[in-house]
Amino acid sequence: MPITVDPIFDAALTEAAAAPGLPRGDAAARRAALDPLLAEEFQRMGPTPDVSHRDVRLPVDDGQKILARWYSRDGSAPGSAVVFLHGGGLIAGSVEIYHRYVAHHVHWSGVPILSVDYRLAPAATGDTPAQDAMAALSWLSEHATELGVDPHRLALMGDSAGGGIAAAAAIIARDHGIEVARQILIFPMLDDRTVGADSSLGRPGIWTDDDNYTGWLALLGDRLGTDAVSAYAAPARLEDFSRLAPAYIEVGSVDLFRDESIDYARRLLRAGVQTELHVHPGAPHAYDSMALDSAFADRWRADRTRALMGI
Repeated sequence: MPITVDPIFDAALTEAAAAPGLPRGDAAARRAALDPLLAEEFQRMGPTPDVSHRDVRLPVDDGQKILARWYSRDGSAPGSAVVFLHGGGLIAGSVEIYHRYVAHHVHWSGVPILSVDYRLAPAATGDTPAQDAMAALSWLSEHATELGVDPHRLALMGDSAGGGIAAAAAIIARDHGIEVARQILIFPMLDDRTVGADSSLGRPGIWTDDDNYTGWLALLGDRLGTDAVSAYAAPARLEDFSRLAPAYIEVGSVDLFRDESIDYARRLLRAGVQTELHVHPGAPHAYDSMALDSAFADRWRADRTRALMGI
């Protein structure tokens, strides 16, 4: 029996399929199309009046400063905190676009989040996004006392491209002896070799193989698909999974990233890393911006909130 899409996502996928096609490899065109789409989707999530935020500027490796936004829920001080990396295929998205998305996660869990405007491809290449995530982790650790945070309870989290960046930063942290309490990877973009169509997914999804090729090409250029790709850029290239932070991974069964997410979880488990994996039947990529009033949304929201509160 073939894998099918849950009917609650039919309207969203039909709308995505009707969108004008974009040239494979054109990062600028995809950013122009994707940013307003993401902004519109997350705006539907509504306000969170119990969550406050303030902007900070984080120094990064080349002397520049990048934007980050610190969110906290009024009256909540769990001691843990999260560095969050937004989605957008490595080429799109921003802290501002993801504002309500992040605020809702803080509202649900009470766990404060530092959302990071990491530098995007093609202006940023290789491991630059992951190094930006590490700069945010370092800033959070250095300011832990004033923020009421335990530096031993810091997690990395991201969705889609941000999930891959969070995974890459967890590898860098492991390699440099920096403690990370958990990595929370939401349908993560992990493998630059996932650039072909997958007939088992059925109808075209929100993020296609052409989109994926375009994002990875922007980040890696001529190294795409070669042995020169580092795990700090594409975490699925990692050989040694031992001693990585405990992982929580979500993905849908009709997501282009399904197989690489499952394989990543398997390799973590085989290396003795505590890992929780959810493969949601019939769910496409970016399901957490769709059907928000459904029983399905209640399930992923409860699991994700539990993962955040368990840091």
